[in-house]
Amino acid sequence: MTTKEQLLSLLEPVVSGLGYELIEIEHPDGLVRLYIDSETGVSLDDCERVSEQVGAVLDVENPISDPYVLEVSSPGERRFLRTTDHFERFAGERIKLELREPIEGRRRMTGQLKMLEGNEILVEVDGRDFRLPLAGLETARLAPLRK
Repeated sequence: MTTKEQLLSLLEPVVSGLGYELIEIEHPDGLVRLYIDSETGVSLDDCERVSEQVGAVLDVENPISDPYVLEVSSPGERRFLRTTDHFERFAGERIKLELREPIEGRRRMTGQLKMLEGNEILVEVDGRDFRLPLAGLETARLAPLRK
């Protein structure tokens, strides 16, 4: 199990217990960044509340041995898509993907998320449809056009 998977497993119940959805966790060197959301949006107070609780859990469980900074943020307009619910909810939107393994020589794609079907998504990229397994996605996030 990767550190990210361990953190998701440990922290998802904590965040949801506080009434928020854990959208994604990023864990580059020296940083643990959580993206949270709720039906009413996320304020600075919400981020502080989650940070306090998550920080306490991380202190007790100690899943990361090296020093790190904890950061809690709202997902913003370029929010991550991680769960089947996310892909269902944002069908029709423009997304940017990074694949674990290249398809036709490409690891990065940007296109329209058409639908989720089982454990695969259908994405239109450059006029072509690609059926991609969720397990094959490294990252996926919304990619709205700049205005």
